[in-house]
Amino acid sequence: MDFFTPEFFSGLAAIVLLDLVLAGDNAIVIALAARNLPGHLQKKAVFWGTFGAVAVRVAMTAVVVYLLKLPGLMLAGGLLLLPIAWKLLKPHSEDPNVDAASNFWSALRTIVVADALMGLDNVLAIAGASHGSMVLVILGLAISVPLVVWGSTLILRLIERFPVIVYIGAGAIAWTAARMIAHDHLLVAWFDAHGWARYVLDVVLVIAICGGGWLVQRRREAATA
Repeated sequence: MDFFTPEFFSGLAAIVLLDLVLAGDNAIVIALAARNLPGHLQKKAVFWGTFGAVAVRVAMTAVVVYLLKLPGLMLAGGLLLLPIAWKLLKPHSEDPNVDAASNFWSALRTIVVADALMGLDNVLAIAGASHGSMVLVILGLAISVPLVVWGSTLILRLIERFPVIVYIGAGAIAWTAARMIAHDHLLVAWFDAHGWARYVLDVVLVIAICGGGWLVQRRREAATA
């Protein structure tokens, strides 16, 4: 992928958006893990925990980017992203169950391990949006992860105030899933021969996820009214 092209910047924007929307729980985990530390250690734990989380996330994504080059795995990855997009539209009623750490090193360990375990959906989405470019992966994570950690409260409030952000994120995940499916080695020849099918798949999956999520939410609100 060439740098400073529309494709490069659209891929970078997609990665940042996906990680910001998907990483709300990760931000809460970091806040919970460090909440019992003294103020100066809280900032230190958050900083180095973020650094470690970025490093682990880049390594995990590099492995997934490599695996997605194998025939059939891009298709499987795209299909796995669809329930992730659907789950994103469900309201979150509980915080993750994370015990507050008692010292700096235990807080650091909790942040890095919890981020790695909870970030698997982020890794899959980012790997799909990167089109195999590790430069995009590193840039996207370098931008988005610090924003999530240091701006977690603001991000969560913005999502609560403007629910459309979540729908945009879910739509971006559905679009990424469609692109992954269409570019899988087993299907790419057929999609190349039927260029219109890629756009149809994009539209169908985005409408199915966002439209279906909106309808379910409306029914849930009507039932509780």
